[in-house]
Amino acid sequence: MNIAERLLVPAGLRVLVTAGAAGIGGVIAQGFLAAGARVHVCDVDAEAVGRVAREHPGMGASVADVGVREDVDRMMDEAVAGLGGLDVLVNNAGIAGPTGGIDGLEPADWEQTVAVNLNSQFYCLRKAVPLLRQSAGSPHVVAMSSVAGRLGYPFRAPYAATKWAVVGLMKSMAAELGPQGVRVNAILPGLVEGERMDRVIAARALALGIGEDAMREQYLARISLRRMVTAQDVAAMALFLSTPAAANITGQAISVDGNVEYL
Repeated sequence: MNIAERLLVPAGLRVLVTAGAAGIGGVIAQGFLAAGARVHVCDVDAEAVGRVAREHPGMGASVADVGVREDVDRMMDEAVAGLGGLDVLVNNAGIAGPTGGIDGLEPADWEQTVAVNLNSQFYCLRKAVPLLRQSAGSPHVVAMSSVAGRLGYPFRAPYAATKWAVVGLMKSMAAELGPQGVRVNAILPGLVEGERMDRVIAARALALGIGEDAMREQYLARISLRRMVTAQDVAAMALFLSTPAAANITGQAISVDGNVEYL
């Protein structure tokens, strides 16, 4: 196999993407599908799942809240029934969580952020790992963290805490599963263009009492390349990590962020 061939996603790769009906997860799922993989997605948004089923009839889709263990158990059964096994798990689901000082946060908002951003990764892993051990290819887990998983993030403590925890979970799983041939890596996106980032900027601008344009400029000034990344940039890394070219990459927290210097 030459280098160019090693950069291709193996045809027929069986892939599960959580929160894969829209946003970054949707771009990742469609990227794998276009590369010839077999893909199953889940999402809490039933309307988005229905749209995926209509627009991509070859892609499996389940409605599930991955912060709820029973939903994950059912979704995993549906995914395996459709895929016949699993080679790649993309633990992508996550929410922005609340914005505000730590003493003003509601416990319910903290708990929801932990449930969706961290507990979901465990719920999916506990069901996926036995399947990945049976994979004849190069089984792999992509854990979606964030640049906030390597930097402190004032007024976004629940989000940052969970994203640091995802990196710790990834490092532990890479060491635990490596002897069995299962690779585990984390992707740390920076500021990703789109509606979600627009909402984050608006919320933080309100918390700090400044205008949204000024808040956006502050964010861009903290990035070495002075620009946000795209969902396609993140998806490209997820696909690369699932190619033979990445066969010896594991236990890594890989930033796709233009080098965010601080938050």
